[in-house]
Amino acid sequence: MSTAILTGPPAPGSSLDGDLRSLGFDVRIASGPEEAGVLLAAVPAGERVALVDPRFVGHLHALRLTLTDPRFPAAAAPGALTAQREARPALARALDAASAATGTAGTGTLTDGLTDAIADALDADGVAVHRPQLGTLVATVPTDAEARHEARAAVDAVDDEAVRLRSAVKAHDGFFTTFFISPYSRYIARWCARRGLTPNQVTTASLLTALIAAGCAATGTRGGYVAAGVLLLVSFVLDCTDGQLARYALKYSTMGAWLDATFDRAKEYAFYAGLALGAARNGDDVWALALGAMVLMTCRHVVDFSFNEANHDATANTSPTAALSSRLDGVGWTVWARRMIILPIGERWAMIAVLTAVTDPRIVFWALIVGCAFGACYTTAGRILRSLTRRAQRTDRAAQALADLADSGPLAGIAGRTFGRAGLGLLPGFVLAMIGTGTLIAAVLGRPFGDGGTVVAAALYVMFAGAAVARPLKGALDWLVPPLFRAAEYTTVLVLAARSDSPHALPAAFGLVAAVAYHHYDTVYRIRGGTGAPPAWLVRVTGGHEGRTLLVTALAALLADRGDDFTLALTALAVAVALVVLVESIRFWVSSGAPAVHDEGETA
Repeated sequence: MSTAILTGPPAPGSSLDGDLRSLGFDVRIASGPEEAGVLLAAVPAGERVALVDPRFVGHLHALRLTLTDPRFPAAAAPGALTAQREARPALARALDAASAATGTAGTGTLTDGLTDAIADALDADGVAVHRPQLGTLVATVPTDAEARHEARAAVDAVDDEAVRLRSAVKAHDGFFTTFFISPYSRYIARWCARRGLTPNQVTTASLLTALIAAGCAATGTRGGYVAAGVLLLVSFVLDCTDGQLARYALKYSTMGAWLDATFDRAKEYAFYAGLALGAARNGDDVWALALGAMVLMTCRHVVDFSFNEANHDATANTSPTAALSSRLDGVGWTVWARRMIILPIGERWAMIAVLTAVTDPRIVFWALIVGCAFGACYTTAGRILRSLTRRAQRTDRAAQALADLADSGPLAGIAGRTFGRAGLGLLPGFVLAMIGTGTLIAAVLGRPFGDGGTVVAAALYVMFAGAAVARPLKGALDWLVPPLFRAAEYTTVLVLAARSDSPHALPAAFGLVAAVAYHHYDTVYRIRGGTGAPPAWLVRVTGGHEGRTLLVTALAALLADRGDDFTLALTALAVAVALVVLVESIRFWVSSGAPAVHDEGETA
């Protein structure tokens, strides 16, 4: 239960008391600032407290947005203010100051505009007060009968529930999601809310549906493929519904953040595995294509993540390319065209579902690889062009975020201290990363499987990778360092497994890359939540990208004549990495200190 403190008795005919109770608040009335402070002190420390002007007139959803959103320690709108546990001390200090200023000592009524003044005091005290964008919703404190009449007329003129439904949908989403899913999924979200279902339950249902779809695809039959395509679309509808339910009911949680951040990739990559298993039942080995699609998708996402982290808080962050993009946003059709050609999750899943139902897995994967490769080239080229034409000054926080995304382990640290201070340290980080990545991939592709020269190339990769991150990554193109490292590690595992004599090496490699990719996605969402990268011990234990890459090349050389042993080694490594990163990730995301991360604008 939360507590709402009214700064006086409600106006005659007001529904404020009932509205607050419908939102889960226990309503109490204070006769002055000092009494409000006493009531605040009597509320258990962990509970939310709201301070509301009794003259408030507005929509119920305006109160809901202001007083019940769990993501913010404090929030305010005209006539209403809320404070959660971490903001309660500042609220108590502000009320004490207001009591001293008015000199009421608990008598009389609170001064006009007190809630707004308290909100300003919280801001001044270092508490960030969230002020929700209400749009057409009304939230006001009329001072006379005429103003109250006008305010009530304004409330009657706007359909509160229609606004709530519209606001449940992402402001920026893909074409397929916006026009083919959201028009009805928002009503599913409302249906779920009215029956007490939580976003986490819907997210779990989406995952289970996708896993069943993957199982259907694994049958290798036409009926199984059709069922898989239909179920994949149902899973996507539920995937949209969980976020809309969270926004509709304002039910955000740290567990929901973790589920939302990881399940999309788990569902998609599990479906890839199902398609590969189904193709194998029909004598077609497409594991290399499945792993290639996963590598391409993950590297493309890392490009997006690295670029955004490098530039979102940069100063003097302008470029002619960015200005052109902003101008194109004013032309409606170009917005949708540019969103569609990058093959975001809605368009991608729709394509996978339809092709699965009517073709075969090999065609699905080739279409996916070609489409995603085009999208990756388009987005990466645009980001490089923006980086070369902007005069941005990268912050220390951004440089640290790029270093965290690099996932460099102990070997890179030693190499950085050894070679970073020498001549290699004079080159930009992205150049060193390109040299190391190019050397490694050329050796993996050009030399026979198990050749010792590949291990030498991997050792050189470690040297260049360490030198690349020896200095802060503040160069114009240094955001390319993490994507280059991902491409080097994932491609090495893919090529070595594909060239192994063991028929099961590629499925084992798929599991290894999936485990490592989960670790890299987990790192991204921790950084976005403002808590920094995973603990240093986790990176050390998993070896860092350079340690794992060197280990896999060494295993290929040592077990070149024993393909089954190489497969067993890849499987053991995949299980070990998965166990370590999953246990630590679950521990973090279910802890009380984990941030709530919700990506309102991400469509990929």
